[in-house]
Amino acid sequence: MNEFLSFAEQVAREAGAVLRERFGTPLAVRHKGRIDLVTEADLLSESLIRERLQGRFPDHAVLAEESGLAERPSAFRWVVDPLDGTTNYSHGYPFFSVVIALEHQGETVVGVVYDPLRDELFSAAKGQGTTCNGRPARVSTIATLEQALLVTGFPYNVKSSPQKNLDHFSAFLDLAQAIRRDGSAALDLAYVAAGRFDGFWEPSLAPWDMAAGSLLVTEAGGRVTAFDGRPFSPYAGEIVASNGLLQDAMCRVLAPPGRAV
Repeated sequence: MNEFLSFAEQVAREAGAVLRERFGTPLAVRHKGRIDLVTEADLLSESLIRERLQGRFPDHAVLAEESGLAERPSAFRWVVDPLDGTTNYSHGYPFFSVVIALEHQGETVVGVVYDPLRDELFSAAKGQGTTCNGRPARVSTIATLEQALLVTGFPYNVKSSPQKNLDHFSAFLDLAQAIRRDGSAALDLAYVAAGRFDGFWEPSLAPWDMAAGSLLVTEAGGRVTAFDGRPFSPYAGEIVASNGLLQDAMCRVLAPPGRAV
């Protein structure tokens, strides 16, 4: 895995430099949905990442947010978000990331989340732990929701979606010490891995939002599941991640009515 991890780290830094250079400048922005944006920076970052992947691993499949799936008859698939936090980026709010994950036979084995403004590179390979800029990262030791700092997000189609996450937000607001909403799910998960947040949940996410960050959390000693505690899949659209000590308590809040945790 070391070859793949080093490559992903290098490419994430390159793509991050593209984003950093254009941050705070006038951008061409178009709408993919009512409030779902894509900027020229997203496209430039993704183009760079795809070019690097094609040059190094031409037989590997690639799933990327803006250009979709380039399928190949391979056991390997790269899952890419060239700019997680596009709305933040387009408004000059400094919380966004480059996200690169690698799956082998359907299992995430490499995950990288890069914050180009803070120059923080969160990395993990299966069985090798999680690091931030080369230093080991570990989840927190907070054991109760009352003492926990949680983080979440809302779906891009929140205006029309029946699953707005407001019911869960309200429930955790009564139980947790505090809740944050920062707008980059991958970076939120990286912060759980680094012990800055104690838990994260969000519905209606895509694989590129969750694949890399979920590996960061588990390799840092945390747990990741579906809302009702079932095994996690980045293709299932929902995630609850924590330091492990809070997982059952969070799932009890999130599990659909009538479904035991």
